[in-house]
Amino acid sequence: MLQKIKDFKELVMFEHSIFSLPFIFIAMITAQNGWFGFKLLIFGIIATLSARNFAMAFNRYADRKFDITNPRTQNRPSVDGRISPNGMLIFILVNAIIFVLIGYFINPLCFYISFPILIVLASYSLMKRFTSMAHLMLGLSLGLAPIAGVIAVLGYVPLWSVYLCLGVLFWVAGFDLLYSLQDIAHDKKEGLYSIPSIFGAQKAILISRIFHVFTIIFWGLFIYNANLGLYMYIGLLISMIALTYEHYLVRKDFNNIPKAFFVVNGYLGIVFLIFCIIDLIL
Repeated sequence: MLQKIKDFKELVMFEHSIFSLPFIFIAMITAQNGWFGFKLLIFGIIATLSARNFAMAFNRYADRKFDITNPRTQNRPSVDGRISPNGMLIFILVNAIIFVLIGYFINPLCFYISFPILIVLASYSLMKRFTSMAHLMLGLSLGLAPIAGVIAVLGYVPLWSVYLCLGVLFWVAGFDLLYSLQDIAHDKKEGLYSIPSIFGAQKAILISRIFHVFTIIFWGLFIYNANLGLYMYIGLLISMIALTYEHYLVRKDFNNIPKAFFVVNGYLGIVFLIFCIIDLIL
């Protein structure tokens, strides 16, 4: 049983939850102008994790025939036999049901939007077969987290949360684009659409930089529109430095891509959340 849990943890890359969790809490703290309560904290965590589990497991299920031919992914539990296709389907269904039920218990709007959110989360895995805009779809998948957080607290979508969503969208699309540099040869061989495989590595890096410029612009608009203060602008400045460092690592050596992807982006969301908390307290 413990081994099976480890296999599913590896399947959905559980540690990657660090990318979306801080931003749903930033949205909830900003919407409430402070602490939003333990009930929404627990519901927010469960909703985020179940949505991620659904999205990642669906991606692994849909991409089995591609992952088995990619040296970087051929040892995943979804392709080496540790988790069966039927096991993945059950896991996908269970997490979808959990996500919808959490939405039902929060408020009616959360329940209604849970269904289109699941469609968006599943769409990413299929888009790479016919368009290089799959990077933006992945960004939207994580960008919907703060929108869902705001709806959980307020029951509607204020403008500032849209700016926060767009910032997350371009942030995720930008670093996913850099991460996909590792798979250029494989994507070309399999006929998969990604910006690096279509436009080449150097243009992909340039597009990623443009995406991250948009990230800073939209997060700045979020801070301004939400009437947040100095400490959030300091957090924004640190985020800009972190993204600059990420691009420096990748430009210096493509072997630094995992470090840039996991370490820099993992800390970025946490730091932004910490400064959001400090801003609202002080």
